[in-house]
Amino acid sequence: MRITILATALLGAALAASATAQQRPYTPGPQNISLPADWQARFIRYATVDKPDRKIIRNIYINPEAFEALAPGQPLPYGAMIIMADQRARVDAQGVPLRDAAGRMIPEPAFIGIEMQQKERGWGEGYGPEQRNGEWEYARFDAQTGARRDTPLNACFTCHLQARGQQDFTFTAWDYANRAR
Repeated sequence: MRITILATALLGAALAASATAQQRPYTPGPQNISLPADWQARFIRYATVDKPDRKIIRNIYINPEAFEALAPGQPLPYGAMIIMADQRARVDAQGVPLRDAAGRMIPEPAFIGIEMQQKERGWGEGYGPEQRNGEWEYARFDAQTGARRDTPLNACFTCHLQARGQQDFTFTAWDYANRAR
């Protein structure tokens, strides 16, 4: 009998803790996003973009689950995570980016900045129409430590809102899904 009472009490406590965790209200902001520790090994780099105006190379990664679900004309699935990891371009003595034989800018070895967007059901609620990007949130991370950086993200929301509402507020992922592979 004592074992049954103890088991019932433990089960009740576990269910209460689970219900409390699931009822945590959504609050808009980058605190919702955590940079996965294994992103460099697990995520798929599907695009590399030279940005000569900024002298950076932008590497764009997506989690494998979202990559598998990419379909022409369809929004990305909940749980999609897109990471932009920037590298400085190598430059000559005049500050002009150096290019390889294929005409691509040559990166320095280390990342200098990491930005991430993530899509989850209900995310975006609480933002006004001038900022809401569907159900996406954005965050920036320190390239060396992976710690979330407390920096303004208005430019992320503004750029994605103005350019890509009809394309699930993404750029390269939408383009990748909608071109012949």
